[in-house]
Amino acid sequence: MQFKHAPAAVSAVFDDPNLVSAAGLVPMLRLAQRAGLAQLAQVRLSVPTDRGANAGSKVMALVAGMLAGADSIDDMNLIRHGGMGRLFDRTYAPSTLGSFLREFRFGHVRQLDAVASRVLANLTVDTPLLRANDDARVMVDLDDTIIEVHGYQKQGASFGYSGVRGLNALLATASTTSSAPVVLAQRLRQGKTGSPKGAARIVGDALATLRRTGVAAGARPLLRADSAFYGYATIGTAITAGADVSVTVRMDPAVRAAIATIPEDAWTMIEYTDSIRDESTGQLISKAEVAEVPFTAFRSRRKAERIEGRLVVRRIPDLNPNKVEQPTLFDVYRYHAFFTTTSNDDMGTVVADKTHRGHAIIEQVHADLKNGPLAHLPSGVFTANSAWLVLAVIAFNLTRAAGVIADHTGRLTRATTATIRRTLIHVPARLARSARRITLHLPKAWPWQTAFARLFAITHAPPPVALA
Repeated sequence: MQFKHAPAAVSAVFDDPNLVSAAGLVPMLRLAQRAGLAQLAQVRLSVPTDRGANAGSKVMALVAGMLAGADSIDDMNLIRHGGMGRLFDRTYAPSTLGSFLREFRFGHVRQLDAVASRVLANLTVDTPLLRANDDARVMVDLDDTIIEVHGYQKQGASFGYSGVRGLNALLATASTTSSAPVVLAQRLRQGKTGSPKGAARIVGDALATLRRTGVAAGARPLLRADSAFYGYATIGTAITAGADVSVTVRMDPAVRAAIATIPEDAWTMIEYTDSIRDESTGQLISKAEVAEVPFTAFRSRRKAERIEGRLVVRRIPDLNPNKVEQPTLFDVYRYHAFFTTTSNDDMGTVVADKTHRGHAIIEQVHADLKNGPLAHLPSGVFTANSAWLVLAVIAFNLTRAAGVIADHTGRLTRATTATIRRTLIHVPARLARSARRITLHLPKAWPWQTAFARLFAITHAPPPVALA
């Protein structure tokens, strides 16, 4: 594609008060309004002084800025250009929103957590965010990530397990085989915080939110996590809340002793990297194999706190390139084991291993958030950044709901936030007023016109008529 005009024949002037660059905020904020975001924030948040006034409107403004692509407080100017003031009320200045966030304390962050939980539950009432059959499990994934920061004025910033200076964000997500992940619970922590600290509380909050949505009314949800969260506090909380677990274990003496009892004929080949299927026999030829053995977790604790389950083990040949010319006398394997409370009848060994490896889906959520609002933690105040994380999660869940509404059988149901923003939110429009009505004139031949029209029509539909 080439520019078709001479440079001297083209000029640019910022003078049109009726243009907006993100007309998709209209259906997005209608969706947030239907989910009760402004009302819940206004009722539940008790941020003090005049900076906490109109909390519902300020929360809506912050979420709107994040939906439009803001990753810092200064970027909130995105909601104050052109005709935005004619479309939306109370488009606050970045300085006002920054002062609002800096007034937060930990209790206010927890109040915002409750708002986020209830907004997600309200979204699932009209939107099939988590589609699951009666016998299908909802997968709850738990993991943390380091959000890199720079400078020495960020409260709580320090070097964590990754060797990067930053703050630690712990997330719990929910997904099914036919639905993209949504975030159930979140918590911002100091950068040096160990992964399992506070994980039990997050698990309890996440499963309570999942019950509130009513999605997990059938089969028990399954909590998946890596070895950092293998502890009685986290696993015990999940089981008490009515969930099964699938958690990677550390290779301690008890686990090694259990693996040593697995007979050689118990190993089954699985689909793995470089695996192939024999065309004549149909059998799978793979270097990776799995087996299982009964296992009791936390045997050093009192009897009531021991948890019965099974240890599923995957082994892979340990191919040391230094020993190729002089092979070992016997096969040497690397073992990867996880503990699960699911029954073998419900989830066989091979299926359990494949399901557990699906835990990596939470890394996509981390990447998605870091490619948006969590590209920066904009304040030097820790609690302000904690509130920023919760607001980023609310915006993330709203984009998930918008993708499902706009394209319930297509690619937008699993699209990233950047794709939703590019196709449904960053739609330029010119405002025209006639007979007390505002018309948004959108670009002709917009590639995602059908999806946008569907989202706009559903979010602007009148409420259902109450039955007598």
